Amino acid sequence: MSLRALIFDVDGTLADTERDAHRVAFNQAFAEAGLPFSWDVPTYGYYLRVTGGKERLRAFLNEHPELPQLSDADIASIHRQKTGYYVEMMNAGLLPLRPGVERLLNAARDHGLLLAIATTTTPANVESLLKSTLGAEAPQRFHTIGAGDIVSHKKPAADIYTYVLGQLGLPAADCLAIEDSANGLQSARGAGLATIITQTEYTKGQDFSAALRVLDHLGETASPAHVLQGQAAGEQVVVDIPTLQEWWADLRQG
Repeated sequence: MSLRALIFDVDGTLADTERDAHRVAFNQAFAEAGLPFSWDVPTYGYYLRVTGGKERLRAFLNEHPELPQLSDADIASIHRQKTGYYVEMMNAGLLPLRPGVERLLNAARDHGLLLAIATTTTPANVESLLKSTLGAEAPQRFHTIGAGDIVSHKKPAADIYTYVLGQLGLPAADCLAIEDSANGLQSARGAGLATIITQTEYTKGQDFSAALRVLDHLGETASPAHVLQGQAAGEQVVVDIPTLQEWWADLRQG
């Protein structure tokens, strides 16, 4: 048996989008709608426990009954506006990929691995990020892009990973997920996927005990990643396909 596919989350995993892109776009949409609130960095970090932008806004309003309470239609409209602002930022090239991401995507292609995406963000967000960082043909690198409302239940439910595995036509045992959050880890593990975590400022301290490895990023030659949890914790590594194959094989044998 050999590793046959990598499945990537997007926000926080491909790029550190949450604090300085999604949060900012939400605040622009709130201002456009004349709403009397905005999300600072800690507040947005707190509500990231809720996956999905519309769901996140609903959870915030439910916990703040003193604020204007919006209908589902109003929330959907604000979310569309927010997506537009986010896409504008991506099209302007304002956000880079995280260290090691492009290198690993290229290596996976060179080794003949299938690539896929499993995310709760909207397809427009995924496409704009990929094109702004990897070029106009970037979405075609991926065999399957599972995004947004394509499934009924968002992470931490396993639905999006189950959907992607079905599209790939592969069993979970032949694939590896790369995530950044506890919700993403729970989703991937629920679908039976071994999972690597590259944590962010927002996800530090979350429960990653079910992960195969926890890293600060994927690493570059001049700036290796640090293994924060799992076998070989404390080591530095540049995550490449042979490294992933080794970790994945150890899991299969163990």
